[in-house]
Amino acid sequence: MSVASEIGAFVAVATVLTITPGLDTTLVLRAAASQGTRIAYATVFGICVGVLCWGLAAAVGASAILAASPTAYTVLCVAGAAYLIWLGIGMLRRARKRGRSQQTSETDAINSTAGKEIPFRAWSRGFFSNLLNPRFGLFYMAMLPQFIPEGAPHFLMGLSLALIHNVIDLIWFSLLILGIHFLGHWLNKPPVQRGLDCVAGVVVIAFGAKLIISVLL
Repeated sequence: MSVASEIGAFVAVATVLTITPGLDTTLVLRAAASQGTRIAYATVFGICVGVLCWGLAAAVGASAILAASPTAYTVLCVAGAAYLIWLGIGMLRRARKRGRSQQTSETDAINSTAGKEIPFRAWSRGFFSNLLNPRFGLFYMAMLPQFIPEGAPHFLMGLSLALIHNVIDLIWFSLLILGIHFLGHWLNKPPVQRGLDCVAGVVVIAFGAKLIISVLL
């Protein structure tokens, strides 16, 4: 197959992977709904850098070490699960604080300012949620080589495919963020914000629990 046909096939697979609801979608929707467009895009860019890291690792064969070493895979799974559970607990705690902040208008104002995240924190959340996800790495390792034509430079082709995946992510998540933007008036209501944090926290903890159970069983 030609390079163009290989890229076309990769775009189709990467698009399905991107639009399938999962952890990344949960993090972006939660950021857009509770923190706004700027923080949502910081989360998206963190996700994209994580994707790029796995793409480069797969291109140079580094992720093959992860597949060949049960110990390395287990350690990464446990680290990733612990991070996700910690992340989810933080969201649930945030929802609890939001409930307390409704007691007085003064407390509301204080928490409204204090509750705003900095972009780097949102970026790191998106980045580490991908980087500490060994299943995503193994998927990339299994998928990427299939779309590198024989004779093509693996590193450059792998980098190009990972960047294409980043573009797909940006387009899809931009559509989600735009949709959330139109619902901004309703989403800014404190009860809705608390509900979003609770749902996102439970979902993220569930992802972490599923990851650690898959290692133990």
